[in-house]
Parts: sequence; structure tokens; C-alpha cells
Amino acid sequence: MDNVLAKIEAVLFAYGEPISTERLAKILNITKEELDAALLNLTNELNRHERGISLIKNNNKIQLVTKPELTKLLEDIVKQEFTEDLTPASLETISIIAYSGPISRADIEYIRGVNSSFTIRNLLLRGLIERSVDPKRANAYIYSVSFDLIKRLGLSGITDLPDYEKYRQMVKNLHEASLNQVAEKAEVLIPESENNSETKDHQVAGQENNQNEN
Repeated sequence: MDNVLAKIEAVLFAYGEPISTERLAKILNITKEELDAALLNLTNELNRHERGISLIKNNNKIQLVTKPELTKLLEDIVKQEFTEDLTPASLETISIIAYSGPISRADIEYIRGVNSSFTIRNLLLRGLIERSVDPKRANAYIYSVSFDLIKRLGLSGITDLPDYEKYRQMVKNLHEASLNQVAEKAEVLIPESENNSETKDHQVAGQENNQNEN
């Protein structure tokens, strides 16, 4: 498969959270053996001194992370963020969360069009947003604005924001468009022949059970 290392790196970067190797193999439409070989090559590539990220694996899940030796640099960046006004990226992210929260990181990134992990983390540290476990996905979070932010804005509630219902509906429409795109991609990633194969397997299993009962 051409550019498999680049595709793995791109998916892990965009996903931003631990992802199972089984799911990653399905996304890339390759076998587990092909994925394991590619991950070994990618690990060796990232272990080079001039690379700033590395690959970690735990319980069949993998994730791209920054290298430990760069921790001090990243801490300095975060401290600098706290001493400055909110960046345009932070303001944009807060606006999206305010008008559409609770919202997942994936939906925030779909609307913004860029990876938002760093921005979301900084907003959490500032106490401007808060997160809770997604009731639909136990291993993911959803984000809402904090009471502290509502207080700072001088609002009695988040619905007091200008044109709240109007912009919330706009974000909802974007979210629905995102779900439709995901569904279309899923159909491409799982060929019809595989679905038919699974259906036939179920049918055969059912026939065997009927024969056993008879």
C-alpha cells in the first residue's frame, strides 16, 4: 500500500486520542499483519533524533505523543499562553463550544477544519470550558463552557448569548453534515462485498442452527 506510513501518521494526528489497532487497520483497509509491520517502521522513523513526536502503544491502542525531552519547551508555551490574551483560535473554539455544547472534540475540529487538541487543553487549564464523559462513547469526552466563563461574560445563562438559537442551529446543521460524511466514508471503507459476506455468514450460521434443532 502506497504511503501507508504517511496515512497512519495523518490518521493518528487527526484523531488525537488513543485508537485501537483493529480500527486503524479497518480505516486503512489493510490487514493486521500489514499494520504491525508499518507501525514498526513508523516507530523506527519517529525515534530519529530530529523528530519531535513518538508512537506509544498500550493494550492494543496507539497514539502519537510528543517526546519527553520536549516537555520543558511545551510547558513554556503553555505558560506563555496564560500570560497573554486569548488567541483567535481560542476565541473561535470557545464560540463553537458556547453555541453548540456539549460537543465532542471531533465535531469542534470538523467545524474549525484543524486539529484543536492543544487549544482545548489550554481552555480547560484556564477554567473557561469543562469536559464530561460522552454518554454515547465511554472513552471520549464532550465539552461545555464553564460557569466561570458565563460569570465573566456577565450572563445569567448561556442562552443569553447574542442570536443563540440562530447560531446553534447553524452549528447543528454543520454537525449533521459531518455525520453524513462519516457515514459515506464508512460505506467506502467497508466494501459491499464484505457486507454481503457477513450477511451470508449469518445466513449459513442460521441454517446450521435450524438443522441442529431439527
